[in-house]
Amino acid sequence: MESKNILINISKFISNFFNPLISLVIYFFYYSYKNYTWEEASKKFLPILLLLIIPIALWIYRNVKKGNYTNMDVSNRKQRHSLYLFIVLATVVFLAVDFYLHKEIDWTVLMICILLILMQISNFFIKSSMHTSLNIYVAALFFAINPTIGFFWFFLAVLIGITRVILKRHTVKEVLSGGGIAIFVSLIYLIMVKAIIF
Repeated sequence: MESKNILINISKFISNFFNPLISLVIYFFYYSYKNYTWEEASKKFLPILLLLIIPIALWIYRNVKKGNYTNMDVSNRKQRHSLYLFIVLATVVFLAVDFYLHKEIDWTVLMICILLILMQISNFFIKSSMHTSLNIYVAALFFAINPTIGFFWFFLAVLIGITRVILKRHTVKEVLSGGGIAIFVSLIYLIMVKAIIF
């Protein structure tokens, strides 16, 4: 019984710490560190923080407090519909503002938007795991910069998927569904990145 409690507590820690928003923030910090000066990084990251991360976190928190969402994971399939719509809307607003400011498309965020639209479509049929999906996509983002970190993050995403099943937030089928959608989008992203580089 005690070993089961330890497994559940470890799963909770991994699942909570590698929440999709936190994983994306870790990636954006790493990318900024590798590619920008502090001033450039703040100009690039501030819109992501103000237009994506904070509004999405506040939206979830507000809806949990109002009782519209059961928990911060938004584990209910029907409740996820409004979450996906809000996230896609926030992403589109960010892309428009970012394009206005920098005169180029942020392909990383555009592919997140596409991934979320596919997750929304799948949500009509199955509650695909957003934790698994977005962490696999983060693995692809890291892989484009540093394959070693990318492989590490992919195995981390698999571990996160396992924790979602242990915590009974998802079934194996839902984790595999989220993973499959993410692998599809991630491969497109990596092909595009390779084409842009070469």
